Amino acid sequence: MAGDFIILATVMVMIYALQQFGYSRMIVFGTIFLSFFSEMVLGYVYFYNRQMRRDADQLDRFTDDRIQALKIRKKMVEADDILKIRDKATHPPLNKELIIRESGKPVYDFIKDHIDIEHVNSLLVSTTTVFNIDNQPDDYFNAFVNLKKINDIQRINKFFEAVNRKLPAGGIFIGCVLTNRLVYQRIMEKYPPIINHLYYLFYFTWKRVMPKLPVAKKVYFFFTRGRHRAISKAETFGRLYSCGFELIDDGFISGFRFFAARKIQEPAFDYHPTYGPLVRLKRVGKNGKIIYVFKMRTMHPYSEYLQQYVYDKHDLGKGGKFKDDFRVNALGRFMRRFWIDELPMFINLVRGDLKIVGVRPLSKHYFDLYSEELQQKRIKTRPGLIPPYYADMPGTLEEIQESEIRYLDAHLKHPFLTDWRYFWKASYNIVFKKARSK
Repeated sequence: MAGDFIILATVMVMIYALQQFGYSRMIVFGTIFLSFFSEMVLGYVYFYNRQMRRDADQLDRFTDDRIQALKIRKKMVEADDILKIRDKATHPPLNKELIIRESGKPVYDFIKDHIDIEHVNSLLVSTTTVFNIDNQPDDYFNAFVNLKKINDIQRINKFFEAVNRKLPAGGIFIGCVLTNRLVYQRIMEKYPPIINHLYYLFYFTWKRVMPKLPVAKKVYFFFTRGRHRAISKAETFGRLYSCGFELIDDGFISGFRFFAARKIQEPAFDYHPTYGPLVRLKRVGKNGKIIYVFKMRTMHPYSEYLQQYVYDKHDLGKGGKFKDDFRVNALGRFMRRFWIDELPMFINLVRGDLKIVGVRPLSKHYFDLYSEELQQKRIKTRPGLIPPYYADMPGTLEEIQESEIRYLDAHLKHPFLTDWRYFWKASYNIVFKKARSK
C-alpha cells in the first residue's frame, strides 16, 4: 500500500510539473484508489488465513503432545502396570480432566458410556487434520475420540477413512458435529425477526450451497480452508456409513450433536458423491440389471447410505415409505408432493430404462424387502413412471406387494390392455382423489 502513495505523489508532481491538466484525474485517482482498496481486501484475507493456520498449528501441536504423552504412558504401563496401583482419589484420570475442561462433563459422560477413555488403547485428540490420524500406529488403538467438530475438517471422508484404517473391526469412533438445525436455532434466538432469516439465508448460501458447487467450492475453500462448513445430521451419518461405520448412539450435548459409531466394514470410497440438484440413483431394472434413475434431489447428500439405519429406527409407514424420514429436506417434501422430483425420469423413459406404467423402480434395499416370488416377477418387465400403487392405493408393505403381484400377473398376460386400464385408474385417483406418495 505504501507503493500506492508513492505512485500518487509521483503522478501529482508530473501533472503539475508538465502542466498536463487535460488528463482525466478521476480515472487516474480512481485507478489508484481501486488498487489501494483491492490490496486492503487481499491483505485482510492473507492475514486472516495466516492467523487461522497459526491456530491450526497450535492445535496440532497440542494433539501431537497429547499423542506423545499417551505413548510414554503406555511404556510406563508395560513397565510396572502403574495404572492398576494408581490411587484415583489423589491422582484423577488425565483424560477425564482434559475432556471436562475442553467440552464439559456431559460430553465426558457420553464418552465413558461407550469406551474406557483411560485405557491406553483409547486415543483422545482434538484435530482436523488427517496427518494426526495417519501418524498413529496400526493395530494398536481400539477407540478414537475427536473433540473437534467435523465442520472444520476440509476432507471429512478422508478423515473418517483414516480412522477406519486404524481401528480394528468393532472399534469405536466418537466425534461431534454442529448441524444445520442447531445453527438455525442459534441464529433465530440470537437475532431479531427478519434479520435472523436474512442472516441464515446468507449463512446457508455461503456455507452450505457454495461448498457443493463445482466451481464455487474452490472459492469457498480458498477463503475458509473448509472450516465452519454447514453440515446436516443426515449427511454426517451418511458419511459415517459410507466410510464403514454404523451408528450406535447419538445425542445433543453442550450445543453439539455427538455420535458414537462402530467399525463394521471397509469404506465404500465414494469418489463421485452427488451434491447437485440432479442425482442418479441405483435401481433394480429388468432382468435384475442395475439402472441409474434420474431425479431431482430431495434428500441430503449421502442419504442413500442410511436406508438400513432409517428402516431399523423408524420402520415403514403408510404407502411403504419410511416414517419420519429426516433425510428429506424441506424443498424435497414440496417437490415430492407435486412430483417435481420425478420429472427427470423422462430421460430414463426416452433411454428405454422405464415405461409409462409399471412397478416402481426400487433400490437394492427395498428390493430385498420383497418376497422372492415378487422379486422374480418384477425383473421380467421394465419398471414404470406410474406404478400400480396409484391405482390400488395400498397402505402397508404387504398390500403393496399384493397390488404389484396382481398388476404383474395381468401385465404378463395382456401387456397393453393392463397398462391402459391402470393408467386411467391411477390418473383418476391422482386428479380427483388427490392420491399422493409421500
